[in-house]
Amino acid sequence: MKFTIQRDVFVQNIQHVSKAISSRATMPILSGLKIVAFDDGVTLTGSDSDISIEAFIPAEDGDNQVVDIDKPGAIVLQAKYFADIIKKLPESTVEVSINDQNVTKISSGSSEFNLNGLDPDEFPRLPEVEEGNSFQLKTDLLKALIKQTAFAVSTAETRPILTGIHWGMEEGTLTCTATDSHRLAMREAKIEGAKEDTDFSNVVIPGKSLTELSKILDDSEETIDVTVTNNQALFKAKNILFFSRLLDGNYPATKNMIPTNSKTNVQVDAKKLLASIERALLLSRDGKNNVVNLKSLGDHTLEITSVTPEVGKVTEEVACDAFEGEDLRISFNGKNIIDALRVIEATDVTIQFTGAMSPFIMRPADRDYMLHLFSPVRTY
Repeated sequence: MKFTIQRDVFVQNIQHVSKAISSRATMPILSGLKIVAFDDGVTLTGSDSDISIEAFIPAEDGDNQVVDIDKPGAIVLQAKYFADIIKKLPESTVEVSINDQNVTKISSGSSEFNLNGLDPDEFPRLPEVEEGNSFQLKTDLLKALIKQTAFAVSTAETRPILTGIHWGMEEGTLTCTATDSHRLAMREAKIEGAKEDTDFSNVVIPGKSLTELSKILDDSEETIDVTVTNNQALFKAKNILFFSRLLDGNYPATKNMIPTNSKTNVQVDAKKLLASIERALLLSRDGKNNVVNLKSLGDHTLEITSVTPEVGKVTEEVACDAFEGEDLRISFNGKNIIDALRVIEATDVTIQFTGAMSPFIMRPADRDYMLHLFSPVRTY
């Protein structure tokens, strides 16, 4: 194998694929990055037990010659060293070649490295994804769906199913849901052109996988192909294949958790509420006490307080745009509210309370495709 490639393009694609490579791989071959040179370009592949990523670098990009292939071939190189080497090479082009003993020479300008390679035939094959439920959506919409739900997944391995985001498709509407049992984030999106038979109800994709996918994708309106099977999800973007295993088990019936009525409805400026709660938590920097107390004062005003006994107390009033129903007094985890307000992308939010010890809902005031559900905190 021998080829010359533009270094910047090489670095970018190596970074994409490296997101699938674990430094704690159970098989030595999986700590490596597979490189295959074809006549029409170079393919890079990384994999672990959860995700596999393949990036294709075409020889030509429009009128730009990106890769010159002298001799096709394949090799697996230790990703940890290879990525750092390519990033720090001095010139704008890199030459990669291997000899019969799998020793790989990497040269750029006056710099030359020789890395011991591994047999590419030992590298696991990419998952075979049969045609299952397939649909397309815009890349920027997919990134929004991930951003607005992934933060709410559980980080505890005691209930592995909650470390994933639940995807359901029904009548052309994709619903993404994440919960850690204390809060819930749900986002819906109408999928234009979805086939009538595209219908699934228990697809759970690891939150970490979707977060890594989001980092790879550019903000654009280009479409991405999504295929869901019994144990894999495949995301196919321009020159990128991203495979994620699905989590086993049944996701909780989250729709049953969402209250259908309320005793108190509040509409408030999202930025003002966010800033107020952030200030309320300034005295709890160690993160041990994120409890915020909220009560209505009448005249469309809310009082937000937070007490850290060994430090002090914060009190602030926030004006509401609208207030309907019973007087209110409730305590909640302020950090959870902050996380939601940072992704909700709305000028005003509506909050529906059902009682001091009952879960409450927050959603954008001007749209109904997103909601956040929070459990209150008992303070006595």
